[in-house]
Amino acid sequence: MALLNNVFELSSIPEREERTTDFSPIPAGWYTAMMMRTEIRPTKKGGEMINIRYDITGPEHVGRVVFGNINIANDNPVAVQIGHEQLGQILRAIGLDRLRDTDELSGNTLQIKIEIRKSEGYPDANEVRAWRAVQTSAPKSPFADLKSDLGAEPAPKKASTGKANPPWVK
Repeated sequence: MALLNNVFELSSIPEREERTTDFSPIPAGWYTAMMMRTEIRPTKKGGEMINIRYDITGPEHVGRVVFGNINIANDNPVAVQIGHEQLGQILRAIGLDRLRDTDELSGNTLQIKIEIRKSEGYPDANEVRAWRAVQTSAPKSPFADLKSDLGAEPAPKKASTGKANPPWVK
């Protein structure tokens, strides 16, 4: 028997809303996603893989979930090499130099390239095929070209308020 820290009364628990869950694959392309859960799982042949849950945050299909696996231990050295290359893409995308625990991946945002995997006898599914840092579309500074010549960006001019400074301000 386990005592609960709270008392649950049916009258205070809201009914669950009916949800329509769409498990169809999202279209192929690049998506921004957050790694929400990462864990080590065994492979069918006795190796190990990192299973990652990606929650899509944009630009489309926000809220959809995609899962991916990275081989880290396998009898096939090519599979291990591919897995290590994939893990390298992830680490570069999130700015980590070293990984000691898969929990260090969780909560990081990156861009993932989704493709559609077709398998005979199974429905189409999403597969994560590439990773990169989140692409920012920050506007280019008008001083960007001067910055390289001068070594620093010039300070912006103060906006005029139209009022003269008091005599004690020089």
